[in-house]
Amino acid sequence: MTSKHATAALAAIALALAAGLAAAQVPLPKSGSCPSGYHTSGNYCTPSSANARPAVPKTGSCPSGYHTSGDYCLASSANAKPAVPKAGSCPSGYHTSGDYCLKN
Repeated sequence: MTSKHATAALAAIALALAAGLAAAQVPLPKSGSCPSGYHTSGNYCTPSSANARPAVPKTGSCPSGYHTSGDYCLASSANAKPAVPKAGSCPSGYHTSGDYCLKN
């Protein structure tokens, strides 16, 4: 999967989570070292528990409420607003934060 396709897939997953369609964190395509609370499983970083905090691939500066962990931006709390990598303008209901779109 190309980086562009991976970013689009992760954005779709993050938007689904933001819409409340899934309660638990989902595996992330592995790119470098996994964030804290995740472990390597095949070509993915998989949450180590149901309490894993949200994470997004690091593509620049992390959004508000997130910090660098491995090669990802990891939410500072389980209540962090959902973030998706920014590709053009942010979708309705999101605003720019770092190199991401963060849910309002």
